[in-house]
Amino acid sequence: MHDDEQSDVQQAAFRTSRRGFLKGVGIASAATVVLPGLSLGQEEAAGTPGLKEFGSGPLEISLKVNGDERKLSIEPRTTLLDALRTKLALTGTKEICDRGSCGGCTVLVDGRAMVSCMTLAIDMQGREITTAEGIGKDPGFAPLVDSFCEHDAAQCGFCIPGILVRSAALLKEIPNPTPLEIREGLAGNICRCGTYSRIFDAVEACAKKGGVA
Repeated sequence: MHDDEQSDVQQAAFRTSRRGFLKGVGIASAATVVLPGLSLGQEEAAGTPGLKEFGSGPLEISLKVNGDERKLSIEPRTTLLDALRTKLALTGTKEICDRGSCGGCTVLVDGRAMVSCMTLAIDMQGREITTAEGIGKDPGFAPLVDSFCEHDAAQCGFCIPGILVRSAALLKEIPNPTPLEIREGLAGNICRCGTYSRIFDAVEACAKKGGVA
């Protein structure tokens, strides 16, 4: 067989296999459309013990926020950030990036810092949630709040609630942090006014005076 003839045969075989592949993909796609109930996600969900499925309608849930049990009606997709701000009027928790990158929406969940914009409210039932408002009214955190004021740590103040909450979690975890540990502990919180040095000084001074209760 000449080279030209061999090339024609190979190209014909390629076209045939490619046509078969595209045809198979088309059939699979059609099956997905005709049988939406057989999607992979639903198969896995149906076979997962204890997994609850919710519709799009509102749910009645209860959240323990700043020591109080609060009942609210939300859609399953509602984030903890939205529930706090729009349902409970706790606007100290700020919505800034809404992508878990800036730290402005930080709250404490069972004593640990967590970004509320990336957390579903329904998953927080039975947990202890503390917002910036809770930090402000808790006498145990008063030394930290006072230190922020004494060191003029806030400029516009928009990011400060999240930084204050994160600082509280840091001092609970590390009562006497080094300057490097303070910087690393607050690395996930962005201050657009750039008052980082005052914030770090405030946290360090609070630690030296005994920290938080």
